[in-house]
Amino acid sequence: MSSTKHAARPRLTNEGFFGRFRYFWGRAFLNIRQNPFISLVTVVTISLSLLILSLFLLVLVNLEGAAQEWSRQVQVTVYLDKEPTADELSVLRTKILALPGAETIRYISKDEAFKRFRARLKGQESLLEGVVPDVLPASLEITLKRASRNSDDVELFVGKLKKVPGVGEVQYGEEWVRRLTTFMQFARLVVTLLGGFLLIAVLFIVSNTIKLTIYSRRDELELLSLVGATRFFIKAPFLIEGIMQGLAGACTALLLLGACYYGLLYNAGDFLSFGPTSAGLTFLPPSYLVGILFLGIFLGFLGSLTSLKRFITF
Repeated sequence: MSSTKHAARPRLTNEGFFGRFRYFWGRAFLNIRQNPFISLVTVVTISLSLLILSLFLLVLVNLEGAAQEWSRQVQVTVYLDKEPTADELSVLRTKILALPGAETIRYISKDEAFKRFRARLKGQESLLEGVVPDVLPASLEITLKRASRNSDDVELFVGKLKKVPGVGEVQYGEEWVRRLTTFMQFARLVVTLLGGFLLIAVLFIVSNTIKLTIYSRRDELELLSLVGATRFFIKAPFLIEGIMQGLAGACTALLLLGACYYGLLYNAGDFLSFGPTSAGLTFLPPSYLVGILFLGIFLGFLGSLTSLKRFITF
């Protein structure tokens, strides 16, 4: 469907780079004004496709954030044979922090361990009557760096830790770490596969929508080829038009995503039993937003380019 209102066609008044650049952009804007319905359908298609992809990324970002919070619980505990002096503790800290993967160390004295144990028996403290703090060992709680919280790196770290003089029994919850690592590997595989399929589907939908746009102007393309226009001269306005539609679609998708996110953020308390903010839900980081804008531009450009190949073969 084309607009019945005739707009002034841009003229190529300057053969230089800037003259051609202005002409191509003028032609692209004119094409959109002459075919508002088809252009709107293209922008809406790109918007919905990128909105689905953005929602998928939003879920992925929050899933990764939740997994990182869980991984903070990966902690190695070293039980010491005897309570160390200040100098011995300093030497032991230095040796452990020198191991690859170690991030922080917290010393738990016998008295502090006894206080923790008593706190866990809240309401049943009488069970500890006659028990002295010396029955519990002093310990070191070691937090590992983010990249070293998988099962292989934890086992490697523990193996080196056991060789440090003064280190007694070591515990780190082997089974829990192994299950967390397996879950994260499975989640990343599923996310990669679904994201790949979704991206291919988005490219296919956008390409075919833009193809309909170009198909409606096939007479114009044939006419330009008959008067001797080069392929680049014919393609450039359509490629610019695709870029503008892709950018408009990406901006619309991000606005809709923001509206959905903040709408959920401020109204979730009415129908959910938890607050999204307190649950740690976050919006997409700026790098992802910029990436979606460039993805929209790329999809519009690539969709136009692949569609033009069918009609411009000379």
